[in-house]
Amino acid sequence: MIILKQGNLLEDEAEALVNTVNCVGVMGKGIALQFKQAYPEMFSEYEKACRRKEVQPGKMHVVSTKSLLNPKYIINFPTKRHWKNKSRMEDIELGLADLIKVVKELNIKSIALPPLGCGNGGLRWDEVRPKIEAAFKHLKEVEVHLYEPAGSPNPDQIKIRTKPPKMTRSRALLLMLMNDYSIPGYKLSLLEVQKLAYFLQVVGEPMRLRFEKGKYGPYADNLNHVLLRLDGHFIRGFGDRNRDAEIYLLPNAVQEAEQYLQGDSEADEHLEKVRNVIQGFETPYGLELLSTVHWVVKENPDIKDDVRSIIEEIHNWNERKRKIFKEKHITKAWQHLKGIGMLN
Repeated sequence: MIILKQGNLLEDEAEALVNTVNCVGVMGKGIALQFKQAYPEMFSEYEKACRRKEVQPGKMHVVSTKSLLNPKYIINFPTKRHWKNKSRMEDIELGLADLIKVVKELNIKSIALPPLGCGNGGLRWDEVRPKIEAAFKHLKEVEVHLYEPAGSPNPDQIKIRTKPPKMTRSRALLLMLMNDYSIPGYKLSLLEVQKLAYFLQVVGEPMRLRFEKGKYGPYADNLNHVLLRLDGHFIRGFGDRNRDAEIYLLPNAVQEAEQYLQGDSEADEHLEKVRNVIQGFETPYGLELLSTVHWVVKENPDIKDDVRSIIEEIHNWNERKRKIFKEKHITKAWQHLKGIGMLN
């Protein structure tokens, strides 16, 4: 029996939950990331299985939760060969055949499935759904909870069972800056956190972040790994890296950060420097503008005193920056950074 559902699959009370995965050991987005956060031991087993080349298209990777309560099994269903690739319908069909086999072998009586290969996978739901219905057609005794595409659940609804991360100086400083930015009532998203981390590294904090030229200015993909560790313990809202999702601090974050930084004069110096940099530019537009101007000068030090060349470089960055960044705003940001010694 198939029951169509919408909502958060991880809250389903079925005996088995199906997670969509790739074959290279990465759970970085979408429902796979949610499973990784909710079932860290499962992710560890999956990662090891990928290293052993055991996770392959058409073959289920089954992990027991060792729980008396449901779910008793997490079934990793390979819908992508690599996380960079799109899903293939033939892999869905082969996988469904093996999934039915697993359901019979484990005598599973209820199972929850996401829209296999849809969303990030790129397959059409109106083509995938009939495949799933046909596969379970003869298992009348199995209750199938089939979740239709409806976007990711609210990040606040994602269960977090990962081990709390250790506080470090860089993490504490980033949390303090996030708090500073949020106090006036500004919405804090991934874009602003990226820029705060960028300037924290620029003033001398050894963040070990690898910034590159991105659509919205300097961008470090490995910052996402830091935020993922903090999510659910010191921050909430990071979810699965949605750029527009609102990120906020949990009540314990500032207290623990302050306690960790107590008596560290160098940390205080770095914090005050970044506060000085962003003063007057505490908006998404302002932080993107500031970091973009700084990046252009850093990459082209010979034009640091030539604002016309800086404007030209920024307008050549991409069409978006050409449209939104006015010459007078670029000039104002350049004057501010130059005035506080950030372009030397």
